[in-house]
Amino acid sequence: MKKEFTITVYTENQVGLLNRIAIIFSRRKINIDSLNVSPSEVESIHRFTIVMNETEDVVRKLCLQIEKQVEVLKAYFNTSDEIIWQEMALYKVPTDAVAEKLKVERLLREYGARAVVIRKDYTIFETTGHREETDRLIHFLEPYGLIEFVRTARIAIIKASSGFHEKIKEFEAVEPAEELIENEFLNQGQAVFTM
Repeated sequence: MKKEFTITVYTENQVGLLNRIAIIFSRRKINIDSLNVSPSEVESIHRFTIVMNETEDVVRKLCLQIEKQVEVLKAYFNTSDEIIWQEMALYKVPTDAVAEKLKVERLLREYGARAVVIRKDYTIFETTGHREETDRLIHFLEPYGLIEFVRTARIAIIKASSGFHEKIKEFEAVEPAEELIENEFLNQGQAVFTM
């Protein structure tokens, strides 16, 4: 049965990686509901947060395919119960509607919205929360002349206590990097390759 999953991918910051990851989804005709890429808590490591509706088996296989990319360090998938997540939304409404309708102002306070820009012709409010919360505010503002709306991609943190930098230490303890071995034939090109 399909349900919402959040895939978290830790990668090196390389040009073209986003395209290669997107191709993995498009080849399988899987829609991405939300995609966010940002630096992680570890220097030079980036984090992809991908939201999709699919079966667990398909998501598991996707993570394995993503991990085959050379620059990918690790890919995890989680259900919404296993993560803490938020989205940010901006709402542009006519200023006269906000100023004249006390009910709108009161409701904006209930949603934890704050004014980001106030101009004579429009006011922009910002709020964060889950998609259902930001959608409810859209439906409320529509009758008052909602001019424009935009929502960010999901950002998520896994509820487990340890961060990714702890996982990197675990990987290195289990699979330590091999020592550099000098090639004994390196300077003997002619002797080795002649018949």
